[in-house]
Amino acid sequence: MLCYLLFLDWTLEQILDATGVGNQLVKMRLLEFECLLLIILSAFLVFGKAEIYIVTVEGEPIISYSGGIDEFKATAVESDEKIDTTSELVTSYGRHLEKRHDMILGTLFEEGTYKKLYSYRHLINGFAVHISPEQAETLSHAPGVKSVERDWKVKRLTTHTPQFLGLPTGVWPTGGGFDRAGEDIVIGFIDSGIYPHHPSFSTHNSEPYEPVPKYRGKCEVDPDTKRNFCNGKIVGAQHFAQAAIASGAFNPSVDFASPLDGDGHGSHTASIAAGNNGIPVRMHGHEFGKASGMAPRARIAVYKALYRLFGGFVADVVAAIDQAVYDGVDILSLSVGPNSPPAAGKTTFLNPFDATLLGAVKAGVFVAQAAGNGGPFPKTMVSYSPWIASVAAAIDDRRYKNHLMLGNGKILAGLGLSPSTHLNRTYTLVAANDVLLDSSVMKYSPTDCQRPEVFNKKLIEGNILLCGYSFNFVVGSSSIKKVSETAKALGAAGFVLCVENVSPGAKFDPVPVGLPGILISDVSNSKKLIDYYNISTPRDWTGRVKSFKGLGKIGEGLIPILHKSAPQVALFSARGPNIKDFNFQEADLLKPDILAPGSLIWAAWSPNGTDEANYVGYEDYLGFLCTTPGIDVHEIRNYTHVPCNNTMGKPSNLNTPSITISHLVGTQAVHRTVTNVAEEETYVITARMEPSVAIEVNPPAMTINAGTSRQFTVTLTSRSVTGSYSFGEVLMKGSRGHKVRIPVVAKGFPR
Repeated sequence: MLCYLLFLDWTLEQILDATGVGNQLVKMRLLEFECLLLIILSAFLVFGKAEIYIVTVEGEPIISYSGGIDEFKATAVESDEKIDTTSELVTSYGRHLEKRHDMILGTLFEEGTYKKLYSYRHLINGFAVHISPEQAETLSHAPGVKSVERDWKVKRLTTHTPQFLGLPTGVWPTGGGFDRAGEDIVIGFIDSGIYPHHPSFSTHNSEPYEPVPKYRGKCEVDPDTKRNFCNGKIVGAQHFAQAAIASGAFNPSVDFASPLDGDGHGSHTASIAAGNNGIPVRMHGHEFGKASGMAPRARIAVYKALYRLFGGFVADVVAAIDQAVYDGVDILSLSVGPNSPPAAGKTTFLNPFDATLLGAVKAGVFVAQAAGNGGPFPKTMVSYSPWIASVAAAIDDRRYKNHLMLGNGKILAGLGLSPSTHLNRTYTLVAANDVLLDSSVMKYSPTDCQRPEVFNKKLIEGNILLCGYSFNFVVGSSSIKKVSETAKALGAAGFVLCVENVSPGAKFDPVPVGLPGILISDVSNSKKLIDYYNISTPRDWTGRVKSFKGLGKIGEGLIPILHKSAPQVALFSARGPNIKDFNFQEADLLKPDILAPGSLIWAAWSPNGTDEANYVGYEDYLGFLCTTPGIDVHEIRNYTHVPCNNTMGKPSNLNTPSITISHLVGTQAVHRTVTNVAEEETYVITARMEPSVAIEVNPPAMTINAGTSRQFTVTLTSRSVTGSYSFGEVLMKGSRGHKVRIPVVAKGFPR
C-alpha cells in the first residue's frame, strides 16, 4: 500500500490521513522509508542514463610539463625526443596527475555514483568517466576542468605488394635486405588485436629476435590458455575495453577480454606492415604465392581497442595510444577513424583523439592513419590533422580474372578466385529459380543462393548453379562465400553469379572459394548468359522447365594477371577536400597525404575473424592551428598547453609536400622550405596550373648544399571563378637526376 502510494507521488501527510495513522513513531518510520526510496530512485536516475565522457583538466601532461610545481621537476621533452618513462620524475608526476583526477571526481560526486575508466597522463591530461548527463554538466563547471566531451564511436578502416612498391630492389637493400628490413623498429597497432599463432608472426624459422631495450610494454596472458601473446616478434600485447564494457556493448564470448583478435582486421594490418617474409598463401588447397610484410623484421606491439560488432570507443582508443607512446613505440598504425566529424568540437583538428596524436608526434612517434572508407564521395576523409600521415587505399596492378564458356561458343569475362571445372567437358546450367523445392521459399530471396535447404538437390547435383547478385550482396546480408557453401552442399559442379543491375555502392572483388565459381559483373555479359539460358531451356505452358539443355564450363581463376599499371585510388577509399569543422568547411590542407596498396591484399587473418619520417617538428603544427580561421586560441591552449605566438601567417604555409588554398581571393604567396638529405645538387623549379589560377615560383633555380635547407615562394592568383578546385604542381628537377613534385590545389573566389 505504502509503496504504491509513494509511486503515485503522494505526500507523507496524505498517506497518514488516508491510513488514519497519527503516531509519531509511525511518522518517523514512514519518513525513513520515504527517504530510502528517494535515495534508491535518485541512484536509479544517476545510472539509468549514464554515458561515457572524456574530460580534460588544467595542468600539463607528462609530454609537455615544463615545471612550476615545487615538488615536481620538468618532464617535457624536445620535439622528436623520447620520454624516459622509467625515470622517477615521470612516474611521480604521473601519479600526481592521477590523484588530481580522483580528487576532482571524489569532491563532486558520491562514491558509487560514477566510475572512472582511465586516467590520461602522458599525452593529454584528463580522464574518461562513466556518469549521467547531469553529472557531466556539473563536472563541466567544476574548478580545474577544461572540457567535458561525450565519448563517440569509431570504426575499423580495412603479396605482390613489395615488388609493386619496388622494396626488394629499393628500400630493403639499404636496410640489410628483407631479413633485416625494419630491425629494432617497434610498430604499435591500434586495432582489433592479433592472432599470434599465424605463420606471419612466428619465430620458428627466423633468426632469433634480440630484446628491444627502448620498448617497455607488457604482454597480457590469454585467460584460457594461460600463455602470453609475445614471442620476440610480438613484443607487447594489451587490450583496452573499459569504455566498451561500461557502455554495455562488450560481449566477452566474441570480443575476448584479451589481445586475441576477434575480428581478423588487426592480424591483417599487422602482417601487412611487419609480417614475416616468404609466408606461403594457401586457401582451399591452392597456393597463391608468398606474402611478406613491408618491414619483415620490425617488431609488433598490439594495443587492442577495436571489436568485431561495434567498432570501438574513443575513450578506449585514446587510452591505447597513450599507453603505446609511454611504452616506447616508434610508429603508430591506426586503421581506425570516427563515424563522422566530432560534433562537440568546433574544429576537426582539436578533440581528444587528434590532440592525443599531436602529443604522440611531439614525443617523436610517427603516426599513420587510414584515410577512411567513405569513397567515392567527396569530403569523406576521417583523418584530418596535418600531424597525421593520412593514407589512402590504392588498387595495384594485380587482377584475378576468369571466364565462362557457353555451349554456343561465346566466352563471357568475369571475376573468380577459384579453380576451373574439368577442362575437357561441359556442364548443364540450372538457374536457381528453376530448381526450388516449391514456391513458398520465395520469401528467402532464393536467387541469392544463400540457403541450400530451399533447393531440389537432385536437379542441381553435378551441374552449374546460376544465381543472381542482388542488393543483398551490397549491404552484406548475402555473400559470395555463402553461395559457394550452398553450391557445395548441393553437389553442384560450380556456380555463376550474374549482375543484372549495378546497385549503388556495389564493389566487385574476387573472393577465394574452393569450388569453381565466377562473378559476371558486366551487365551486358549477364544478359548474354540469361538470353542463352532462356533460349536453350524449353518450358511447358505453365513456365515449368521441361529439360535443361544449356551448357557451360568455368575457367581457371587462380593465376593473377599483372598489368604493370600505376596505382589507382580504390573506389571505397575516402576522398577530400579535407574539412576543418563539423559544418564541412574546407581546410587549407591537402588530404590524404599518400597512397598505398589497400585493396585485395593477401595477408594474415584470424580464425575468429568476420568476412570482412616526420618532416614538420611540433611548433609548425601549432602555427597551423593558430592561423586557421575559426579556431579559438583558448581551445588550442586547452589541448596543447602552449599560447599562440606563431608567425606562420596563414595555414597554407605549413611546410607540407603539398599546397592547398581552399579560399583564394586575388593573389596569395605560399612558402616552402626543402632540405637536401643527399649531396649538393642544383634544382630547376617550374610550375604549372589549370587556366583559372595563375602560378609563379621564385627563385627559378637554386643550389642546395648537403644537409642544408632553402626556401622558395609559390604565388597563386585567381583569374576566374569556377566554383571548383584547380589543380597543378611545382616540379623540382635536380642536376643529379632527382625529381620532386609538389601538388598544388586552389579554389578561386571573387574579391
